[in-house]
Amino acid sequence: MGGRELLHDVHCRIFPGHKVGIIGANGCGKSTLFKLLMGQLESDAGKAELPSGWQIAHMAQDEAISDQSALNYTLDGDVQLRQLQRELEVAERTDVNGLKLGELHERMAAIDGYTGPSRAAQLLDGLGFNHEDQQRPVNSFSGGWRIRLNLARALMCPADLLLLDEPTNHLDLDATLWLEQWLQRFPGTLLIISHDRDFLDAVVNGIVSFEQQQLFFYSGNYSAYERARAERLAQQQAQYTKQQAERAHMEDFVRRFRAKASKARQAQSRLKALTRMAEIAPAHVDSPFRFSLPTADKTSNPLIDLRQAEIGYGDTAILHQVQLGIYPGRRVGLLGPNGAGKSSLIKTLAGELSLLAGERQCGEHLKIGYFAQHQLEALDSSASPMLHLQRLSPKASEQSLRNFVGGYGFIGDRAFESVEAFSGGEKARLALALLAWQKPNLLLLDEPTNHLDLEMRHALTLALAEFPGAVILISHDRHLLANTTDEFILIARGRAEAYTGDLDDYKQWLLSFRRDQRAAGKTAAKKPDSVGSARDKKGKGRQITATTRTEQKFLAKKLKQLEQKIASREQQLTKLDIQLAKEDTYESGQQDQVTRLIREQLEQREELEALEQTWLEVSEQLEQLHKV
Repeated sequence: MGGRELLHDVHCRIFPGHKVGIIGANGCGKSTLFKLLMGQLESDAGKAELPSGWQIAHMAQDEAISDQSALNYTLDGDVQLRQLQRELEVAERTDVNGLKLGELHERMAAIDGYTGPSRAAQLLDGLGFNHEDQQRPVNSFSGGWRIRLNLARALMCPADLLLLDEPTNHLDLDATLWLEQWLQRFPGTLLIISHDRDFLDAVVNGIVSFEQQQLFFYSGNYSAYERARAERLAQQQAQYTKQQAERAHMEDFVRRFRAKASKARQAQSRLKALTRMAEIAPAHVDSPFRFSLPTADKTSNPLIDLRQAEIGYGDTAILHQVQLGIYPGRRVGLLGPNGAGKSSLIKTLAGELSLLAGERQCGEHLKIGYFAQHQLEALDSSASPMLHLQRLSPKASEQSLRNFVGGYGFIGDRAFESVEAFSGGEKARLALALLAWQKPNLLLLDEPTNHLDLEMRHALTLALAEFPGAVILISHDRHLLANTTDEFILIARGRAEAYTGDLDDYKQWLLSFRRDQRAAGKTAAKKPDSVGSARDKKGKGRQITATTRTEQKFLAKKLKQLEQKIASREQQLTKLDIQLAKEDTYESGQQDQVTRLIREQLEQREELEALEQTWLEVSEQLEQLHKV
């Protein structure tokens, strides 16, 4: 690529149905590998083979540009469905005897096409788009939300191979948890580039690691990879040390006896052995990031105090009666559903958002380091990392500045290159460096890991864990949250309150919250529409088309099939519950059977929950068709 070899003589085989995480430092060739698989690039040697006829879906990295609604843009991900819809529109106008129309309806039913809009809406809902958002044009969204739409469009495609390049970069924790569950149910083959270790742990069953222009495959999730790689590197180091000792012995033999006729043949043999011996690189962990987060010399207690705060925009408050005191050393993770007000609270603490009511009192020595979600856009694209720091501290020595930016990976000439050519990860590193240079005693961090690779995330986690000041953190990276905060505050339903559970508890809370939201939405949808009723009474309602009648028949049949499956799952669960309730089930020697029964019980419950959710969606869609 551009004259630079990213991979050299590599071999890697991935089997159908596997879910594999692709990891490695920024710039090592992960995205290039995806382009190779999609046929957008050709390898200089060797080949990449895929089963013939496989349909590939991938998540575009460029921001979506379209005047379509978010829902229609997502539906376009299913090319076959869209083609059939267009053919149906033509057939309804031109097919007099209905033969072509009937054939198209059969094909639509075969691909589950009638539930397409419902499935697209469900994808968008999971990724944080409410009903009103789904009708908005794509161009009305910000860059991060357009990337989410690319993700929704990729998930909409019925693919044999799904390629996702850092899909959680622009997601909050709620959407990340939803995506995690969706991918666990995905039946095809998945290759996913990600720097989120907890996300990889939950989704993948294999890891492909880019290491020094080679690909190494590890079975298991990311945690298993870390253990296996540490063991491999230790063995490699031992083998390297042994080989070097053997090589030194051979070279010494050659040096001493090469000139002697009686030993010449043996010396020549040793030389050939040295030539044949494979060079084994010394094991090392090649992370360039080593840095700390210094704090201000003086501090205040409290640093910030919010009293009876009303937080919002314009005349609309989204958080009410917030009582929050931030004192030195307090470390808080903010949790809450999308749009609940987490970022608004951080903006208020930073002083970027004025209170609608209440008080915000700041300590005399308060010094804030604020990392916003769009912090990268505030960088001067024409300036270098060194120039950015020199503007903050004109009197600082060049060597001290170079030493500082070196800890963030800007080494040598890289420290003097303009930001314009930097990757998203490099820009995020620079933004963190600028924040740290100012020695804050309060860090306000809103999704600081976006674009950061695993090595940098690890370095940031260690630096935050050792930071002596206060930390308020929003992040979809659960590893970062769990290892750098001591408490959680839940932002939901207009309140900011202490949350005593852990992140696993929050995951369950979020599922319950979503069920309540869906139930509330269904109740609201069932309220009579007086305007619509008046139209119906005047005979101005739309006539039911042939397509609508076919959809009703298809959905009614599907509903009946779902009810049968639900009844079957409930019967199986009842049998498992009875078996697990028996005392003799737990007699010695039957541990494997108990484990199998518990696993089967869990699987049946998950399947039952998924069936019930689908039943609700199909019921709602059928009800809407009856109103047409």
